Amino acid sequence: MKGSTFCPAKINTFLSVGPPDKTGYHPIRSLFQSISLGDDLTISETDGPDQLICNIDLGPVENTLTKTLRLLRELLPIPSLRMELTKRIPAESGLGGGSSDAAGLLRILKANMKHDLPDILMDDVALAVGADVPFFLVGGRAKAEGYGEILTPLDDLPTQHLLIARPEVGVATGPAYRALDAMDRPWRDFPSDSTELYNDFERVSPCECGELAERLQIHGASGALMSGSGSAVFGYFADQARAEIAKEKLLAEGWKNLWLAHTLDRASCISTTS
Repeated sequence: MKGSTFCPAKINTFLSVGPPDKTGYHPIRSLFQSISLGDDLTISETDGPDQLICNIDLGPVENTLTKTLRLLRELLPIPSLRMELTKRIPAESGLGGGSSDAAGLLRILKANMKHDLPDILMDDVALAVGADVPFFLVGGRAKAEGYGEILTPLDDLPTQHLLIARPEVGVATGPAYRALDAMDRPWRDFPSDSTELYNDFERVSPCECGELAERLQIHGASGALMSGSGSAVFGYFADQARAEIAKEKLLAEGWKNLWLAHTLDRASCISTTS
């Protein structure tokens, strides 16, 4: 068993959060878009216990890769694996890094196991790992409802160039939802205009996120929005050259965490080499 895959980040171009239901979870309405910023994952069989080698410290607690394996092994025999992960997607940024890594592992295992890992089982495990994981099995552009698991793939749009900026402070998802629950707000329906940008979490985001969105637009972005629960902010640019100019200006202003990227079509998001 072996394979490699690219694990792309995502942005939310629209995100409206409903009140928690009787389960305590929040239904959402969101538009997801895969982007070219991403992690690389390679796996191979190994003797002894699982190994996870990463270019950053993932900490001692369970992560999305180990959780995915644990849940799958409750259902299927899976050998010990060596997992090599190159992280580029920043944590606590609303870009879905951990969820994309989990989906990448599922894609590699599916390529190796085929009918032994049916799609319905893969989808169930994906949702159990995290609400965003099902989207990363679809990729491209999609409408998400329910808790994020009810997905409607949408036609790919022409490539859009992005500059992503993240303040020094990250945002933990749990506290962000609790802060949102403390506010009265409407649960908005999907926009009729695909260019409309909206995110409920901007109501409770750190002030640096709003400042970054403003700076991106001052430096040429046609629109800017915080992604997910934050704290990364993305701006749309007419072309990569203008995004690069904006990046240099933000660097000169003291902003450090900046990434050039572009949107990805569906086919680019789900390829796996086994």
